Amino acid sequence: MKRFDDTGYIPVLGLHEFRKGQLAGSPEFLFNELHGERHIDRPHKHDFFIINLFETAKGIHSIDFHDYPIGNKQVHVLFPGQVHTWSIKPKTTGYQLMIQQSFFERFAPFFRFSFSNYMNHPVISLSNECFKLLKYEFDAIRAELNSASPVQEIISARAAVIAAIISKEAEHVFTDLKVFQSNPRLANFKLLIDKCYKQEKGVGFYAAKLHISANYLNILCKNNLHVSATTLIQQRVLLEAKRLLQTTDLSIKEIAFELGFVDHAYFSNFFKAQAGITPTQFREG
Repeated sequence: MKRFDDTGYIPVLGLHEFRKGQLAGSPEFLFNELHGERHIDRPHKHDFFIINLFETAKGIHSIDFHDYPIGNKQVHVLFPGQVHTWSIKPKTTGYQLMIQQSFFERFAPFFRFSFSNYMNHPVISLSNECFKLLKYEFDAIRAELNSASPVQEIISARAAVIAAIISKEAEHVFTDLKVFQSNPRLANFKLLIDKCYKQEKGVGFYAAKLHISANYLNILCKNNLHVSATTLIQQRVLLEAKRLLQTTDLSIKEIAFELGFVDHAYFSNFFKAQAGITPTQFREG
């Protein structure tokens, strides 16, 4: 039975749908290899966590409508709920860990930074040494999964090592990390946006929740993130609009309603102002 996300529209794939091709697995964990050309044309979400380790690779991985070049010795981290597609070229070699949400929570604390940092920077280039360390842990997890009596604690411990290694490498690319660490109000603002963006699009609402003035919230955003508070809200609305346009058959009017716009025309004008093209053009492109 086909499942959809909480909007009721975007397809959500579960771990069970990938078991047919698994090289090693348990109820909570799958190991697979990526060899050669692969394509995902229809955007979708997963309800589980994925770590892709590429050894020799070329192609494009689109995550939340941002295109990331796939290259040698990279790790790609994909969280539940993120929309993705990819086009992987021939002669690619890679490895996948697919991890059920409940199992992921066992080692999640070893991702040292906020999940939003990894979601904003899902592709991390690896040094040769770091790649070798990760490959060793991937192989060890595969061996444990294939053993006569797999021990979940061993798998969890190795997954924690993987999370720690990724975090060590990620520190070099998380350029906005220090901003949010030193400004908890900005971190809380982003969390509030994710929770309320469909119903609330005005800066005043968020400022009141944060117990500061709208003007001060704007100053915080511009000084630290170089965009206005309004822009951050609009970026989140635009992302969800793109998800719905690419992954559902909803009409433009229905999407406008889903995102809290008063009418179709207002939504279309908003989308064109933000994306440079109309919703219909984005869907057809």
